[in-house]
Amino acid sequence: MSSQKTIVLKTSDGETFEVEEMVALESQTIKHMIEDDCANATIPLPNVTSKTLSMVIEYCKKHVESTKSEDKKTAEEDLKAFDSEFVKVDVDSLFDLILAANYLNIKSLLDLTCQTTADMIKGKTPEEIREIFNIKNDFTPEEEEAVRRENAWAFE
Repeated sequence: MSSQKTIVLKTSDGETFEVEEMVALESQTIKHMIEDDCANATIPLPNVTSKTLSMVIEYCKKHVESTKSEDKKTAEEDLKAFDSEFVKVDVDSLFDLILAANYLNIKSLLDLTCQTTADMIKGKTPEEIREIFNIKNDFTPEEEEAVRRENAWAFE
């Protein structure tokens, strides 16, 4: 193991993760906590579960490693392949990743997960989108028809 400084992160469900500082600094939230001297022994992450944080750490490690690579072209291709495999998760995990990326302020992960969500709904009907995200339709058929009439331009 390298003599790299480590940061201890504590999740909402009480698990702790020891992470290399370079990996932890992918998060602007953690970076600012360290810079502002708010990070004592352990940094609490009350909005992130251990399952989600382990995925976020995996993502950040891969992205930090890719910046150290000599062959930039290959590293970029590997990273794209990693990213596309990384987001092949169930919808709940994807939403947890979006919330964690937003809370931790990891722009590249937030962009990736939001783009994945956008791709999932692209070209889908409202009914298909409700099905994908398990959204209950609380409009009566009459209310839905009224909305469709008022916003006919959106359904063209």
